[in-house]
Amino acid sequence: MRKLMMSLLLVAAAALLSGCGYNTIQQKDEAVKASWSQVLNVYKRRADLVPNLVATVKGYASHEQQVLTQVTEARAKVGSINVNADDPASVEQFQQAQGELKSAIGRLLVVSENYPQLKADQNFLQLQAQLEGTENRITVERQRYIQSVQDYNTYVRSFPQNLTAMMFGYKAKPNFSVENEQQIQEAPKVDFGQPAAQPAPQQAPAQQQPAPAG
Repeated sequence: MRKLMMSLLLVAAAALLSGCGYNTIQQKDEAVKASWSQVLNVYKRRADLVPNLVATVKGYASHEQQVLTQVTEARAKVGSINVNADDPASVEQFQQAQGELKSAIGRLLVVSENYPQLKADQNFLQLQAQLEGTENRITVERQRYIQSVQDYNTYVRSFPQNLTAMMFGYKAKPNFSVENEQQIQEAPKVDFGQPAAQPAPQQAPAQQQPAPAG
């Protein structure tokens, strides 16, 4: 009899949890974790391309030391961050570091425009193509993660599953900020000091022809 009562209680508890969204919370939470793993993968891919990019540019433009150093330091900063996707401050720090790395890479690519031999180097062209593809993947995976977190947060904040989330300690997750998205995605503008336009030479006034004799 006791075993029967326990079984009935377990069945009732399972039905209650299912009806209050417990299973769905688990599914959405796992979806967020999977999306976050993809975000980390594509960001790591970009960071892994940096050493070869720096080495290739250095072979043609070794005196561009400031820009090369900025890229190297930005990559090191990214690698030193142990990001916690459940901590808003940690996500913000991670996003800022990734934005700085992207800007540093952008400056390096702009500087490369001054070196025709570098721009024609096959290794450099391949790295550029890989970086472009990686940036596209970053945009896609970030957007998927943003949508996944939005879906999860909306669900755990809605009634009655918010009661289930509160009971089991599931809280809303921080998301990527879009406040500086446009600034991060724009390529940095570099002025190489274009020479001022020279004024066009003035034409001499046409000489007046003498009137024909009458």
